[in-house]
Amino acid sequence: MQAQDHDRIPEIALGWHQQGKGAALATVVETWGSAPRQAGSQLAISGDGQIMGSVSGGCVEGAVVTEAMDAMADGLPRVLTFGVSDETAFAVGLACGGTIRVLVEPVGDGAARLPVPMLTQLVAARAERRALAYAVHPETWARDLLAPGQDAAADQRFRSDKSGMSEDGRFLAIHNPPLRMIVVGAVHIAQPLLTIARTCGYDPTLIDPRGAFGSAERFPGETIVEDWPDEALAALKPDARTAIVTLTHDSKLDDPAIKVALASDCFYLGCLGSTRTHAKRVERLQDAGFDAVAIARIHAPVGLDIGAKSPAEIAVSVMAQITQRLRKG
Repeated sequence: MQAQDHDRIPEIALGWHQQGKGAALATVVETWGSAPRQAGSQLAISGDGQIMGSVSGGCVEGAVVTEAMDAMADGLPRVLTFGVSDETAFAVGLACGGTIRVLVEPVGDGAARLPVPMLTQLVAARAERRALAYAVHPETWARDLLAPGQDAAADQRFRSDKSGMSEDGRFLAIHNPPLRMIVVGAVHIAQPLLTIARTCGYDPTLIDPRGAFGSAERFPGETIVEDWPDEALAALKPDARTAIVTLTHDSKLDDPAIKVALASDCFYLGCLGSTRTHAKRVERLQDAGFDAVAIARIHAPVGLDIGAKSPAEIAVSVMAQITQRLRKG
């Protein structure tokens, strides 16, 4: 399934520029207190007044759009500071107010504008699922695109998946590849798990070669791959932003998928089955040449031990464990 428009702000801004409408990008660079949106949140503004995205949940968007229109006219980026009062905060559903700084950059040619070639490279990297950081200094307007391994401050933010200011005064906008979840086995648990995963920001894919199980009637709107699990996983190329869950309870389906997963950079691998079932699985993997370190990557029985009973509760426990692994390592 394609990413929602609110996740494609750089792409939308570039498209508006290429269509001749003009475009500006507004980005939250710092927050204090109960700010509505975190650093890195973006709003795209076109020259004819279209907007996509959000920098504040609605309470300062009007002022940002006005400044963006001025920036497109004069070609000068600016940093705006807004204090969100307790009264305004309450109106947009917050308990208390906060302060946000918003960077507004017109797209185009010119020393101070966000260069089109740089935005084009960023959009291409996002399409290719390559992690990239956009670095800009709000005083000098020096800009750079940084891949993992090029800059210590950026690398730290790649790992935490958080945009923000660096100690040397740069704003680092982190563009990690979207999170993915690959589920092997179109069983009952997979139905709520895919729904919860999407709610948590994952792009889910379901793999099951058994057509009767992975039918569109049972999983409406889901991306379903009916190839053999190892072939499907190899084609999907799991990376460090991918979680993999096997649910079939059938070693003929689960084991090939697990072997591909263990050879990948996936950050999470969870396998359904009892402790006894997993012990047998471990024996098979050892016989196949996997060492203790590799096998220890497997979370089994899958999910946090919260006493889950129903398929939906088990799905919650799995999603909780994936979140724990992603956020706490």
